[in-house]
Amino acid sequence: MTCNVGGTERGIRIVIGIALIAAGAFAGLPEAGMYAAYVVGAVALVTGAVGSCPAWTLLGINTCPTQDVKR
Repeated sequence: MTCNVGGTERGIRIVIGIALIAAGAFAGLPEAGMYAAYVVGAVALVTGAVGSCPAWTLLGINTCPTQDVKR
C-alpha cells in the first residue's frame, strides 16, 4: 500500500477513531448508533495508523507529502 494520508490527517483520523469508539462504548447510544460508531471509528483508526485510505485511492486524493530523491 502506498501512503496517501499525510501526517496531519493521520493524527486527526486517529483521534477521531478513538473518540468514536469511546462514544460507542460509553455514550449510551442506541444499538444501531453504537455499532455505527464502532465501525466508523475503527475505519478511521486503522486508515490513520496505516497511512493509506482505499477511498482516497479511488478518488485520486493524496495528502501524503512527496519525497524528493536527491541524486
